[in-house]
Amino acid sequence: MSEKAETNIHASCVAIGDKGVLLVGPSGAGKSDLALRLIDDGARLVADDRTVLFIAKGALWAKAPPSIRGLIEIRGVGIVKLPVRAKVKIAIVVNLGKEAERLPVHQSWKSPLKGAVPLPQITLDARFAATPAKIRAALKAFSQGLFRTTFNPK
Repeated sequence: MSEKAETNIHASCVAIGDKGVLLVGPSGAGKSDLALRLIDDGARLVADDRTVLFIAKGALWAKAPPSIRGLIEIRGVGIVKLPVRAKVKIAIVVNLGKEAERLPVHQSWKSPLKGAVPLPQITLDARFAATPAKIRAALKAFSQGLFRTTFNPK
């Protein structure tokens, strides 16, 4: 039995610099809206609503299916063509839903593709104004090892 080389999942993806941010969650969770807010602040669209995941050079990468490449749904406006990044290496997964406690235990996201390394995952509510800033801060913290394991406010 041969292993699938790629899989198409229900997710949106943007590139912040050279790092991919995979936005996952149920329909209506705000994936496209959050992607648009990140794009408005300098991110580049990779895929909206459907994202193709594949493994290259030992890492998980994302790209858009050809039929929707460069397109994003802007609720209340329509389907709009935007500049796109062809593919990006995923650095963090953002699960959209109810945020966890203030200092959550870090989670890992496991790709449906065999052989993919688990990725850092955070859960955020897409509706909050600070969500794009939280994503940028988490991306920097995970990539540069900036998390504190202890905190004493005294």
